[in-house]
Amino acid sequence: MKSKLVPICVIIAISLCLFGCSSAPKSVSVDASYDGKEVELGVGDSLLVTLESNSTTGFSWELAKISDETVLKQIHQKYEGPGSGAPPGAGGQEVWTFKAFKDGTSSISMEYSRPWEGGEKAAETFNLTVIVK
Repeated sequence: MKSKLVPICVIIAISLCLFGCSSAPKSVSVDASYDGKEVELGVGDSLLVTLESNSTTGFSWELAKISDETVLKQIHQKYEGPGSGAPPGAGGQEVWTFKAFKDGTSSISMEYSRPWEGGEKAAETFNLTVIVK
């Protein structure tokens, strides 16, 4: 009985170690201060990009380009208003969620524009290089 118990305990110990050593996907948050910089993610990690925005002015952020969508993809985008008690016309923020799918490098380019015809284009820009390892 003792000779069968030792290998089973060893297998359980190794399994627990491997399970405990694997890292769970994480979420990395960046804002406008990361413009022009690099950020590192692991495969499966999420990236949240939060940029100030004021929809009452007609401006909004739009995703201009993701250089390699096999490495990084946009999975969600939402506008968060200023909340109750804010003065009329107060701005909020736009939050973009991206997911890292495989090792590699991809760049995100965004533009703050008035999207209607004849509107102002790229009043502001945001560029970020994402390295997935």
